[in-house]
Amino acid sequence: MKVAVLSGDGIGPEIMTQALRVIDLLIEKRQMEIEVVNAPFGAGAYFDHGHPFPDITKKICDESDIILKGPVGLNHQESKKIPVELQPERAAILALRQRYDTFANFRPVFLSPKMSHFSPLKPSVISSGIDFILIRELVGGLYFGKKTRGEDSRGQRFVEESLEYDEKQIRRVLTIAFELASKRKRQQIHNVHKSNVLLSSVLWNEILEEVGSDYPNVSVKNMLVDAAATALCLDPCQFDVMVMENMFGDILSDQAGGIIGSLGLMPSACVGEKKSYFEPSHGSAPDIAGKNIANPYSMIGSVAMMLEMSMNYQIEANEVWAALHTVMEQGYVTADLGEAINNTTIVSTEEFGSKVIDILEKVDWSMGRSN
Repeated sequence: MKVAVLSGDGIGPEIMTQALRVIDLLIEKRQMEIEVVNAPFGAGAYFDHGHPFPDITKKICDESDIILKGPVGLNHQESKKIPVELQPERAAILALRQRYDTFANFRPVFLSPKMSHFSPLKPSVISSGIDFILIRELVGGLYFGKKTRGEDSRGQRFVEESLEYDEKQIRRVLTIAFELASKRKRQQIHNVHKSNVLLSSVLWNEILEEVGSDYPNVSVKNMLVDAAATALCLDPCQFDVMVMENMFGDILSDQAGGIIGSLGLMPSACVGEKKSYFEPSHGSAPDIAGKNIANPYSMIGSVAMMLEMSMNYQIEANEVWAALHTVMEQGYVTADLGEAINNTTIVSTEEFGSKVIDILEKVDWSMGRSN
């Protein structure tokens, strides 16, 4: 398997280094045939190559089986040095999604009971831990609709952006969500929408009923997006699989990172029919770049998702998840989680990665291959 590695900006190279240490260990211990190819991507690529998603990177990604991507972007002031249309959030991230039609975004939200004290929520609310997954449609809606800005006949500046979905776009991501829910213990979906205002949600709900008829064992609970935001704080344990359109997913998945204590605990998979990429859900945190204090959990977790979803290495993925959880349950955390919590030891980015590696080194890798 050929993996294109896009380390990105800010803390991206630091946390990617820890993820690649895990891959290197698995190559050694499991004789995995994985070829890693680095490529420029993001703001740094713009300054070096004139575009945040340059042709050289497109070629490497085209020729790769999978893409492993770090966060991109600069702070507000530095971003002004790049033309708006070439800022990496638009010209790199959205272009990457569109090029490979990665239409389904998987964002697992997890805290074991032993990790529940990292959440800002009351212990009585999450005493059993948090374990659900958010499925977000990723290549449609407001983010990809027609966009116009200018000045009208009265001399007033204006913008116009269209929220666009067609039946195929909606059906395929809902099918992904139902398939996932049908394989999970609770077999439950929360459909997040805004059909009391948006016609796009009316169509979404119509198609959900059609797709749901093929999955009679999966129960569906419909919830308005604003009510879902409240429920994530008051009773997150009710959720199993949540599915929603693009912008709703962008907002609620960040809120989900908040209820587990940090976006640094939010890996993700962006899945297409032919190619997928894996990335942390958070940004590039330029204010802490180079300080060796960023949380590599989400980047290493993205490797675990890559092993499971694109390489069929289920056993190895489980071991990586177990190592991540064990390190945290032992009380070792990076600064984003440890400042206000007792009985924790704050470690650096590199030290956290080393603790994960130490656990993986002790695994009995003589077991049968998972694929």
